[in-house]
Amino acid sequence: MSTQEQASYVAVCSECDVDLQTDEPNEIAAFQRRHYRVTGHDVKLERAELNLEEEVTGSDLKGVVRQLEEQYENGVPIGVVAAVMNERGLTIGETLDKIHEVRMTGGLYEPRDDYLGAF
Repeated sequence: MSTQEQASYVAVCSECDVDLQTDEPNEIAAFQRRHYRVTGHDVKLERAELNLEEEVTGSDLKGVVRQLEEQYENGVPIGVVAAVMNERGLTIGETLDKIHEVRMTGGLYEPRDDYLGAF
């Protein structure tokens, strides 16, 4: 067995056979945006180790952000939201699209870039 540490988050584009391994959750959102802009492909989370203090039980995006807010000060990283929504069947791109949609209706806000809060 390897003693090499694994990154907490692994995002993969199966069409291009490229991946991103990182311990910073928001890097997976940045990877998705860059990759989609160049190729038009969505990327999927292959691994996400969330290390949350409490399990998130909500299924809708706003409810998930509201629950995660209790565990993060100054906003929830978008990458963490994408990882939780991945467990509910959404890709990173689908989650980013849904975040945009809910933000435009006033349900979410960004206290700082790529961090979310729920109204």
